[in-house]
Amino acid sequence: MTFQKHTSWITAAVLACIFLSGCRGGRGKDQEVAYVSAPQAFLRDRVAAVYDKVGTVKNGDRVEILDRDRRFVKVRTAAGLEGWMEQRNLITQQVYDRLQKLAQQEKDDPVQATGLTRNDTNLHVEPGRDTDHLYQIAEGAKVSLLKRATVAKPGAAPAPKPALKKDSDKEPAKPAMEDWWLVRDQDNHIGWVLARMIDIDVPLEIAQYAEGQRIIASFVLNEVTDADKKIPEYLVVLSEPRDGLPYDFDQVRVFTWNVKRHRYETAYRERNLNGVLPVTVTKANFAKEGTLPVFVLRVRDDNGNVSEKKYKLNTPIVRRVLAPGEEPQRAVARKKKR
Repeated sequence: MTFQKHTSWITAAVLACIFLSGCRGGRGKDQEVAYVSAPQAFLRDRVAAVYDKVGTVKNGDRVEILDRDRRFVKVRTAAGLEGWMEQRNLITQQVYDRLQKLAQQEKDDPVQATGLTRNDTNLHVEPGRDTDHLYQIAEGAKVSLLKRATVAKPGAAPAPKPALKKDSDKEPAKPAMEDWWLVRDQDNHIGWVLARMIDIDVPLEIAQYAEGQRIIASFVLNEVTDADKKIPEYLVVLSEPRDGLPYDFDQVRVFTWNVKRHRYETAYRERNLNGVLPVTVTKANFAKEGTLPVFVLRVRDDNGNVSEKKYKLNTPIVRRVLAPGEEPQRAVARKKKR
């Protein structure tokens, strides 16, 4: 009799554990996690045409997935609030981790320019309109530009070429391309943004000298005193005004200030560069000349190798700074085409 009672007690305990485990709905297990990618989204009490709003979640909020119903998911917020929301307003933990990794990898990138967003803009995990995104930047927000990339524009047919050759000799048409910028917002979120969604902040006093070219970035090299004012002197990198170029910039200009004439003048210009960002600006000591502004351009040769070209500014003169063992390039005479 004692044995039977003991057996009954064990059986009841096991059944109770199973029952309680079922009632908890598996809370002891790791829940699937997602993050809100919309600026704001409502939580519903049920999936139906008529529903009550039980709360809101905002961009970047972490939620746990409890259930799914067609295009809706039931979530629990960090505060314990539960409700249904649209699946399209969420990204997975894997996408979030990729964005975190990107931010860590690029956290020390030098800023190439600043700009303002033209519209509400998504931060993508990689260049491309169809790629995943999490954070959204509001219209008119200030961002720092770090890197440039170019990718094929989705849905854009290649421009037709005139039929000058046989079909077998024709080169395949290239797809339309568009530029993207890797940016950092004021909350230190990093991601890729379509370039045409950003107006690059260029000083008005030098923007007028662009001569139809696109200013990619500008840097303050130095300051000179004119009367009681401090006037900045600039390094500017430029390219043709179109997307899809195989380089980040193809020419540079240095603008120095003429104290006697009270105006900017071009102290240095270099063209035909296969320039690669980032451009770096610093200072260095040059013995008798003292401490001078220095800038370094990265350029790619015909074999795809990237090297650095260093320059110093001793206003208003810009000169190359040769590395140990480096020889100055000889000028190559070019024949005029007749």
